[in-house]
Amino acid sequence: MTVAPAVKPRPQTSLTVLRTEKLSEHMVRVISGGPGFADFQPNSSTDQYVKIHFLQPGIEYPEPVDVFALRESMPREHWPVTRTYTIRWVNPEQGELAIDFVVHGAEGLAGPWAAAAQPGDRLIVSGPGGGYAPDPAADWHLFAGDESALPAIAAAIESLPASARGLAFIEVGNEADVQTVRAPAGVELNWIFRDGDAAGTSGKLVQAVAAAAWPDGTVQAFVHGEREHVKALRDVLFKQRGLERNQVSISGYWAYGRSEDRFQAEKKEPIGKI
Repeated sequence: MTVAPAVKPRPQTSLTVLRTEKLSEHMVRVISGGPGFADFQPNSSTDQYVKIHFLQPGIEYPEPVDVFALRESMPREHWPVTRTYTIRWVNPEQGELAIDFVVHGAEGLAGPWAAAAQPGDRLIVSGPGGGYAPDPAADWHLFAGDESALPAIAAAIESLPASARGLAFIEVGNEADVQTVRAPAGVELNWIFRDGDAAGTSGKLVQAVAAAAWPDGTVQAFVHGEREHVKALRDVLFKQRGLERNQVSISGYWAYGRSEDRFQAEKKEPIGKI
């Protein structure tokens, strides 16, 4: 009998919150670093992401905390709760990394944590993963997503050379959610406002991408966000526009009406397939 090798967990890094910045009405940036930063090994992807491991209140964890070793010694209901977030930027010289969080009051786990984060707070992450970076061989670039994809989209746009061309469609709640993105002159930013519609319920992003006049040449597309909207955009890209699979980075980051735990479980089910 052949025994499958154990899956090696991604490296864990224990960081310290240094400061926070309010980027817009509903987004907060948490900048972390500290001595643990030396253990962090960034990759070359502009969509590099980490798993954040939130220790549960009222549970005593052995120090130093090893989130993967805990799975061997503690019951599952005591494990830290994980959430997946894109890294907005890494500054190796300063020993800092930034993660942007969407905040809607007391809703969710990570958002309220970020809104209340103070210097000195602990932030345990594992990773990073990631698999996309703008292809310099592409004639132009297409970006589409909601707030959940904004950090990855912004990081990708800001990595482009000054000569790059592209279209970006970013769906947010309203004008107060617009952020500054340092885009090359040839990259057009289009902010799509829901104006009262709940995130995940508006079709405006899909409509804008479908109706857009595309530049000439070969495109590379980055399309991420709410799962059902991504499925609709998938049809625009492959059926309407005839793109090849290798031209597109596409994934659902979340699903309307689903917790992250349920959303992750559904990735193995037909409803979760992109």
